[in-house]
Amino acid sequence: MLGFGSCDKEDAETVAPVEPVKTQETVTKPQPKEVVNTVETNEKKYVLIGAGPASVRAAETLRKADASCSITMIGLEKESPYSRMALPYYLSGMIEDTGTHLRKGEGHFEGLGINHVFAKVDKIDAQKHNVTVDNGDVYDYDKLMIATGSRPANSPFPGADNKGVVNCWTLEDGREILNTIKPGSKVALLGAGFVASIIIEAMLKRGVDLTVMMGRTGRMVSRMMDETAGDMIKSWCEAKGVTTILPASIKSIEAGPALKRDDDSLTEYDLIIVATGVYSNIEFLEGSGIETDSGILVDAGLRTNVDDIFAAGDVAQGLDFSTGGQSVHAIQPTAVDHGRIAAVNMMGGAAAYKGSLCMNVLDTAGLVSTSFGSWGGVEGGETATLVDLENYKYIRLNFKDDLLVGAITVGRTDSIGVMRGLIQSEVSLGDWKEKLTEDPTLLMNAYLSRSLDIARN
Repeated sequence: MLGFGSCDKEDAETVAPVEPVKTQETVTKPQPKEVVNTVETNEKKYVLIGAGPASVRAAETLRKADASCSITMIGLEKESPYSRMALPYYLSGMIEDTGTHLRKGEGHFEGLGINHVFAKVDKIDAQKHNVTVDNGDVYDYDKLMIATGSRPANSPFPGADNKGVVNCWTLEDGREILNTIKPGSKVALLGAGFVASIIIEAMLKRGVDLTVMMGRTGRMVSRMMDETAGDMIKSWCEAKGVTTILPASIKSIEAGPALKRDDDSLTEYDLIIVATGVYSNIEFLEGSGIETDSGILVDAGLRTNVDDIFAAGDVAQGLDFSTGGQSVHAIQPTAVDHGRIAAVNMMGGAAAYKGSLCMNVLDTAGLVSTSFGSWGGVEGGETATLVDLENYKYIRLNFKDDLLVGAITVGRTDSIGVMRGLIQSEVSLGDWKEKLTEDPTLLMNAYLSRSLDIARN
């Protein structure tokens, strides 16, 4: 099982934003508006909002460089920092919940002198250089990094607040799912994007009777795959016993839980999982002066438009390698890189992020699919494809002049690194472009040949 994606926002535009899911209670409230870290010292005060991969890497980078600085990491969930990428492995039974933790062993952060606070940030005051959390505490900072990640979008259907309807986003969500299902349980999965596709494999391994609602396009992973690839993945899932339905056939979610169909019939389930998209957690920034779009706008150094404030991870909208514009790239490797680079620059360094390549690698019930760069092609470009529907194999290469600018594969894992390398390095293919147009499977040959040519010159 594997899955990581950097340009897929699921079907997020189909639903309205919702408030962040708060899965655990915050710490006991002290006196309101208590300023908890304003002791007059020469030590630098770093505050990190969020407790995911970006903040963990930033905190450790800061501590390694400065043994005396104050580091506060504020996270909403009362959990040890964990990887959302690992949740499918937990759901499938391959690991325990502790196996999702980013750092093993009790006391890791305490041992590094990192203050891990469980709270929700309500306000950033850039002029006063402090943040206020939901229990009234105030944390002063010299430098601030925002890494609040994403939150699940709400269901596009009324009734999502009924008992037995859950998201699959937090570790607590995972526990609730596992406490509900057993072999033979009837489960409906609303959504067929990246996150939903990973959930499918975990549910099949648990032996449930699974129904999946497609996106508006009627195919799977429409935001990271073209029609051929999406339909191929859908057919693969159906061959594995998954029932697929269209969103137009659903009116609402009813108590039970159940789905009311367009003919007013009810289909009851033991569990309904909502996976219809995600949004960056930026609502609390209103009035802060920090510029946002779909995420927080940052430069190559992960700096926002406000002095001494940085952003990293799923919430940061930074340089996009493929387009030259700014995009949110919500994958863990990008978050880790962001955290390190932001920390270096918070300390006065000069690190730069070169940009994220739109990249998705997905394992859906054993069928591996990938998309890289401008996978849908570019204006004035050329495309080469090779399709084997019977054996679930597909490759699509997109060219601009003699450069490979995007690719899609299904059922092929032999050239994943090669595709990424050719696209990111912008290697001129020369005569190999024509050869690849005739036979897209020659990617490895093209890569090795062009690499040798470059080395000789």
